[in-house]
Amino acid sequence: MLKKFVSYYKPYKKLFSLDLLVATISAACELVYPMMTRTIVNNAIPNKEYKIIIAISIGLFIIYLIKMFCAYFMQYWGHLVGVRMQADMRRDIYKHLQNLPVKYFDNTGTGSIMSRIVNDLQDISELAHHGPEDLFISGIMLIGSFAILININVALTLSIFCVLPFLIFFTMSKRKKMLSVFVERREKTSEINSNLQNSISGIRISKAFVNRETEMEKFKISNVKFKLASEKAYKVMAEYTSGVGFFMDMLDYIVLALGGAFTYLGKIDIGDFLAYLLYARIFAQPIKRLIGFVEQYQNGMSGFKRFVEIVSEETEKDLNSHIELENVQGKIEFRNVSFNHEEKEVLKNFSLTIEKGKNIALVGPSGSGKTTVCNLIPRFYPVLEGEILIDGKNINNIKLDSLRNSIGIVQQDVFLFTGTVKDNIAIGKINATDEEILEAAKKANIHELIMDMPDGYQTEVGERGIKLSGGQKQRISIARIFLKNPPILILDEATSALDNITEHLIQNSLNELCQGRTTIIVAHRLSTIKNADEIVVLTDQGIEEIGTHEGLLKKGGLYQKLHENIVQ
Repeated sequence: MLKKFVSYYKPYKKLFSLDLLVATISAACELVYPMMTRTIVNNAIPNKEYKIIIAISIGLFIIYLIKMFCAYFMQYWGHLVGVRMQADMRRDIYKHLQNLPVKYFDNTGTGSIMSRIVNDLQDISELAHHGPEDLFISGIMLIGSFAILININVALTLSIFCVLPFLIFFTMSKRKKMLSVFVERREKTSEINSNLQNSISGIRISKAFVNRETEMEKFKISNVKFKLASEKAYKVMAEYTSGVGFFMDMLDYIVLALGGAFTYLGKIDIGDFLAYLLYARIFAQPIKRLIGFVEQYQNGMSGFKRFVEIVSEETEKDLNSHIELENVQGKIEFRNVSFNHEEKEVLKNFSLTIEKGKNIALVGPSGSGKTTVCNLIPRFYPVLEGEILIDGKNINNIKLDSLRNSIGIVQQDVFLFTGTVKDNIAIGKINATDEEILEAAKKANIHELIMDMPDGYQTEVGERGIKLSGGQKQRISIARIFLKNPPILILDEATSALDNITEHLIQNSLNELCQGRTTIIVAHRLSTIKNADEIVVLTDQGIEEIGTHEGLLKKGGLYQKLHENIVQ
């Protein structure tokens, strides 16, 4: 995992190396002040050498200017390394998400994914910048101050270093526990984010059903879990920081007590004692940096661990897919297809042939597999057994992009992206011209409605299209398909959420859309499929009946019962 983390430094190795060089200069500047103090106290003041005092003062001023430049460089350019690495990670995780199977999103909350992309990567960015920088500065300051301290007095220096083994042992013993609690807190953060996202998205339903108490109770549960995880994390952090603080105080204690005794006994002079006190403080700074680094490392790496979990998720299989679909006729064949959803059998030995250009309707009770059939054609889910063919080609051998470019899907729950009406229609064909978009809107019978909107095609639709009616959203989704112009069309409950009048208006657009395409229609309203070339009646046992509307009614089977029972 650490190797993968380090790999993100590669594009910025020059800037990163420069940052470490500046950090080295900054650390070296820190080591100069006590030596100058020692020279002034031991030599310049007793011997009244004012020229040395002036020279040291000028030199110290120049050093402080250099420190200021170094601080600016590290604060700005050093952070840019972390920010750019974070952007690269966010790019990689988003790209990976685009290639994950639908099943992953079925089982993973949006809030959880958002937490990993935003919160976790922010902490990783801080670690990417401050981590190596703090380690580098700490190493230089520790070695430099130790060399100078031991040069002043070996016995006193070794006495101070007796504390370090205890400090290191304490730090290492707490490290693993800190990682565990940080990961747990991140998981609870994801849970509460997911709960919030779900609750806010459904706020209208909550208000409509006066369901605030239930939503508050669900939020309370996730909030308490987050609180307990945070309390546990802060408890471990408190143990760590208080313990480390004690060991740091012991360093000051030893320097003051033993240094004072050594000065009293004449083993070091006043200037050396003062320099020693200052260097002991400098010696403590990198230790404090390292202590902060441990906490930052645990926080950042716990986030990076969750980042790696996502980018390690298996993407949609396209290893053996090499066929590009061209001149698609639209013949679809299901051959002995079996499919399970969460270990529940949905299809078993399912076989069906849909001839090119035919309009086929799938009807049947809920749970009979109608939507599953539609989802298997564009390979949203892999089949357990059997094969699906388009124009005689196994869809597993067809490149995913080529396969899906040949299929247009209109669903009941239309999703509109935040943006304009034009942006949402253009999803059907990203490089479409304005003329093509207008033509698609006219075919979907929504052009005039769009022109009546405040800003026409530039009208903002709001989050998930909240500013538009159900009928308007559905017609935009139909305009997308006209723009895409695929040879295969899937209408999955495309009008079931609409009122009869709106459905009638949209049905005309759908009828035009279906012309010349192989079309699969899933519908509960049987009135919308009377004119289908063939109606396939499904149950949880498979295909029950196949025929035309009139033929199935005369047969007097399940279709007739559905026709009698469902309100037209």
